Amino acid sequence: MGRVLAVANQKGGVGKTTTAINLASSIAAAELNTLLVDCDPQSNTTSGLGLVKDPERISTYHLLMRMAGAEQALQKTELGKLWLIPAHKNLIGANIELVDAERREFRLRDALAPLRERFRYIVLDCPPALDLLTLNSLVAADAVLIPMQAEYFALEGISELLDTIERIHAGLNPELTVEAVVLTMFDDRTNLAQQVTAELSRYFGDKLCKTMIPRNVRLAEAPSHGKPALIYDPRSRGAESYIQLAKEILQRSGVVQEIRAEERADEKQVVNAPRWKRWITEKNKLITINIQDR
Repeated sequence: MGRVLAVANQKGGVGKTTTAINLASSIAAAELNTLLVDCDPQSNTTSGLGLVKDPERISTYHLLMRMAGAEQALQKTELGKLWLIPAHKNLIGANIELVDAERREFRLRDALAPLRERFRYIVLDCPPALDLLTLNSLVAADAVLIPMQAEYFALEGISELLDTIERIHAGLNPELTVEAVVLTMFDDRTNLAQQVTAELSRYFGDKLCKTMIPRNVRLAEAPSHGKPALIYDPRSRGAESYIQLAKEILQRSGVVQEIRAEERADEKQVVNAPRWKRWITEKNKLITINIQDR
């Protein structure tokens, strides 16, 4: 069964959408079927993967309002193993329309349930608010990835999100855990970044990702071209950092170990089985992505 990962932080401008797009793309580039769900009315994930904002297209709003099934909402992307469920600004109306609705917190979880066998990973891009949309995402998720900047205000806001996650764990989703915290737009040249990193390391321990996402121009340019950084400029520091983050997340969740077990079973049946390497094509070049290091 697929693993559902919510990328969440109620503070805006911390790189949630950039992380959701590029993490999902990096997992898909490893030839693991991956679904990216845009749960934000701003629908930047949708446009960041090259889809125009179309109010007539089936979107997350239709799933939450039970007007369509998740299979009907699936959109293909430039990466063969990556699918998208898009959003539109009409999604903001769901916050009002769901107030008195039956099973309002479970709408997204119910909608995605039929897809969990099809996709190895489902990544949810949450809005920058602790509203019904974020609540639906956290109830639907198995774990939460928290992107944050190494700044003072980020430290202040994280306690509120952790409190929300704990309440949801206790009352609505006992399987929900914090997968990891990842530092984004990181500049290791500043004393503040070093201090905040040390503080987070003391607080979160091994929950703090070893991979840190640097400030990177190519990473910032990619959404305007409707492409993940992996396709826009696969050799950029931003793209390489998200590939490393994907490896770390897959190792944390045990997916790499599962793949190794599958490979060992296959190698018993195939003489001279090839090493496990995944690739995508970009301008007629092969870009190899090793999810596991051997």
